[in-house]
Amino acid sequence: MERMQGVNPQAEAELASSEFLTFTLGQEEYAIDILRVQEIRGYEKPTQIANAPAFIKGVINLRGIIVPIVDLRIKFHLAQVDYTPFTVVIILNVANRIVGIVVDSVSDVIRLGPAQIRPAPDFSASFDTRYIQGLATVEGRMLIVTDIEQLMLSPEMELLDAPA
Repeated sequence: MERMQGVNPQAEAELASSEFLTFTLGQEEYAIDILRVQEIRGYEKPTQIANAPAFIKGVINLRGIIVPIVDLRIKFHLAQVDYTPFTVVIILNVANRIVGIVVDSVSDVIRLGPAQIRPAPDFSASFDTRYIQGLATVEGRMLIVTDIEQLMLSPEMELLDAPA
């Protein structure tokens, strides 16, 4: 890659890095692109929708926009799903759609460069890793870097109709 004229290598690395919001689901810590995050809200019980999958908790009215709320803890089959004062909803903007995801807690915003994100290991076909961009270690913590847009737009999330 050709180095930018007049930019030192450290500044160049910062330009290539991205910011990620980290959050917890059970014992694991995840990271998603901060550019997909619209806001973070405390958990409020959504209005349930009949015949929705169990992981779709319902919808909320967010300043006139009806937003589906997905509980990733249920979607990822976590053993125990408790709603505590730390439980939050991350409001995402993916593919011009607003979607909320319920997580155990939000940790912080971190900057990761491409060299810090290692590819996810290969698993058998029974374990789907296509939504994992990679794994990163920050201050002794292992982060699962997730392509949240691909996950939210996937057919198994049942948020979008299949293309005609």
